Amino acid sequence: MAGESTFDVVSKVDKQEVANALNQSQKEIAQRYDFKGVGAEIDFSGEKILMKANSEERVKAVLDVFQSKLIKRGISLKSLDEGEPYASGKEYRLEASIKEGIAQDLAKKINKLIRDEGPKSVKSQIQGDELRVSSKSRDDLQATMALLKDFEEADLQFVNFRS
Repeated sequence: MAGESTFDVVSKVDKQEVANALNQSQKEIAQRYDFKGVGAEIDFSGEKILMKANSEERVKAVLDVFQSKLIKRGISLKSLDEGEPYASGKEYRLEASIKEGIAQDLAKKINKLIRDEGPKSVKSQIQGDELRVSSKSRDDLQATMALLKDFEEADLQFVNFRS
């Protein structure tokens, strides 16, 4: 047990699963009786997901359908960044996006959490949109993983566990 053990903390989302959830949402919205005649639709608009309907309540219902499809496909709602409904002409719109990678401010929060509450032998450093965590003790790394599993602000995964 001479060297250091490491793992990377990342925040990744399977784009194909998001597309599948979106397609399932489109089908359900097209078939459901309560969405008939309200102009409800959901679609990709570049990198964003755009939802439309003729009222604020209906556009929120479209979002609810999409969220339920994401959950069924194993995508955490922490990865979904939805805005507030806004009026656009005669319809209401709501934009959402899928968060990928760990933003700098979030990486700093995670770094501080590891420093303050993690085992003392654990070191972490920011590398682009991920975090590298290292320690001589594998047990300390596993304790750090357990600490980060409860992190509220992002859907985190642990990859490249090396000893």
